[in-house]
Amino acid sequence: MRFALILAALIASGVEPGSWPEATSLLHRMVEPGTLPDLRWRNFAAEQTEVVKFYESREYTLAWSRDRAPTPQAQALVRILQSAGAKGLDPEDYDGSRWPARLAHLRLVAGDPSLENLVHFDLALTISVLRYASDLHAGKVNPNVFCFGLDTAQKECDLAGLLSRNLVTSPDVEAVLAQLEPPFEGYRRTEKALQFYMQLAKEDDGEQFPATEKPVQAGDVYSGAPRLERLLRRTGDLPAGTSLQGSLTYSGALVDAVKRFQTHHGLEPDGRIGRETLRQLNTPLSYRVRQLQLVLERWRWLPSAFSRPPVVVNIPEFRLYAFGDRDEPALEMKVVVGGAYRRQTPVFANQMTHIIFRPYWNVPFSIQRNELVPKIKKDSAYLADNDYEIVDRGNRPTSQKVTPQILAQLRSGQLAIRQVPGPKNALGYIKFMFPNDYNVYLHGTPAKKLFEKSRRDFSHGCIRVEKPEELALWVLRNNPEWDLERVREAENGVRPLQVNLSQSIPVLIVYGTAVVRENGEVYFYDDIYGHDAALDKVLANGYPYSDWKPTSAVCDRHRRE
Repeated sequence: MRFALILAALIASGVEPGSWPEATSLLHRMVEPGTLPDLRWRNFAAEQTEVVKFYESREYTLAWSRDRAPTPQAQALVRILQSAGAKGLDPEDYDGSRWPARLAHLRLVAGDPSLENLVHFDLALTISVLRYASDLHAGKVNPNVFCFGLDTAQKECDLAGLLSRNLVTSPDVEAVLAQLEPPFEGYRRTEKALQFYMQLAKEDDGEQFPATEKPVQAGDVYSGAPRLERLLRRTGDLPAGTSLQGSLTYSGALVDAVKRFQTHHGLEPDGRIGRETLRQLNTPLSYRVRQLQLVLERWRWLPSAFSRPPVVVNIPEFRLYAFGDRDEPALEMKVVVGGAYRRQTPVFANQMTHIIFRPYWNVPFSIQRNELVPKIKKDSAYLADNDYEIVDRGNRPTSQKVTPQILAQLRSGQLAIRQVPGPKNALGYIKFMFPNDYNVYLHGTPAKKLFEKSRRDFSHGCIRVEKPEELALWVLRNNPEWDLERVREAENGVRPLQVNLSQSIPVLIVYGTAVVRENGEVYFYDDIYGHDAALDKVLANGYPYSDWKPTSAVCDRHRRE
C-alpha cells in the first residue's frame, strides 16, 4: 500500500521514472550478475566494467528514455545497430531483430509505468552500444589470439565516457560513432565495396559454371557463356553497354572481361578458363562478402595514426606499398613471402631503423641443419660454389675444410654458416631492418624470376622485394645525399655498409584477402595461410571474445629459429 502511494505521488509529480529510487535499485540488481537473459549474447562480463562506469557517472539514472519513451538518441542508436551490416558487422550481435519488441514494451499499460521494461531497455541498449562502439573502433577479436604481433594497447579508449559525454545528448550520434572508425581511405573504400557486394550476392542466382576437359580458350563454344556474361556484368568486369547477343562462343569482349576478372582475383590474365579461373568463378559472392567483412575487422586492429607514412606488406596480395603523406601509395611493388606450409611470414608491426648495403646472410639454424648440411655432405665444394663460409659463435670465419667433425658441429649449431656479400647472396644487395622477435626483414634477391609468378609464397619467412633500389630511395628520401648513384655505389662497395635512419619508419606486415584500390576496383586473393578461416571460426563463437587466449605453443610456431 505504501509503495503504491509513493508510486502514485512520483507519477503525479512528473518526476522521470528513470530517476526514481526503484529504478536505481533495479538497475543495480540487473547490472551486478553480468548477464542479461534476453540478449543474444547474454554474458556481458567483458563489458561490465564499462557498464558500471557509465551508470556511476549518471548516479544510476536511466539514459535512454524521457517521458516514458525512448529518446531521439536511443531511436537513432537502434537504427544504427540494426544497420550494422553496412559496416561489416552482424546486427544480431547487437540484438538487431529484438529492438522492435523492446520498443513496443515501453508503452504504458493501464497507468502502469512499466518501470522494469524501462530499466531493461536502458541496460540492453547500453550493453549493445558499448559492444558496437568497441567493435567499430578496435575490432571484435584481439589479434593476439592468433599470435599476431600487433599492439592492441594503443586501441584502448574510454567508451563509457564517450557514451556519457557524447552520445546521450548528441544531436548526431552517427557522427560521434564515426569518429571511432579507422580514418583511412582504404577502410572507407572497403566499406563501400562491401555494400556493393552484399547487393550483388542478393541478386545473383549462384549458378555454377560447367567444367570442361580442357581449358576454354578464345573461339571455343562454351555452354557457360550466358552465365559468364551475367556474372561479369554484375561485377563490372564486362563494361556496361557491351552487346554479346547471348552467343555461346567464348570470344571478343567476353575474353577481355575474363582477363579483367583474372587480374582482380590474383590470377595470370591469359583469358583461358582453366581450373583456377573456374574455381574463382564458382566461388559464391557471399564468400566475397565475407572476405570484405574480415578485412574490415583487420583494418580496425591497426593504429589510428602513424608517426610517419608507413611501409605495408599485404601477404596474400604478395605486394608492398610505401605510403605518402596523404595516405596514398607513393610506391608499390611485388614481393615474395613465406611459404604457406611451415614457413609463413608473420603478421606484425614494427619500426624500420636502418638499411644494410651488401649484407651478409646469416643462415638460420633450421635452414642450416635441414637444407644446407645435407648438400654440403653430398658435395664438399657446395660452400665455396655458393659463396658460403663457416663461422664460429662470434661470427668469425673458421676452417672451411669439410670434415665429419665440422659437419657434426654444423648440425648441432656449434658452428654456423653465412653467405658473403655479392651476386649470389640470398638477400641481394640491400637489407631493410626493423628488429623483431621473428627475425623477419625486407631484402633484395638474386632470384628475380619468382616475381613473374602470380602466387609468390616461396621464402622461408622473410620478404623479398622486387625493386630494392627504389625502396631504398623512398626510405632515404629525406636524405638528399642519397640518390640513385649513391645507392648503386653502396651496392657495389667492397664491404657491408649500415645506414641508420634519422627517423624510424613504421612497417606493417598485414593479411587481407580483399583489397580495394583507389579507383574503387576490388581485388580478391586466396586465404593462403588460413588466417581468414581461423578468424571466421573465432567470430562464429560470439561474445565474450576476451575469453579466447593464444597458447604459447601456438605462438612459438610463429617465430623462426
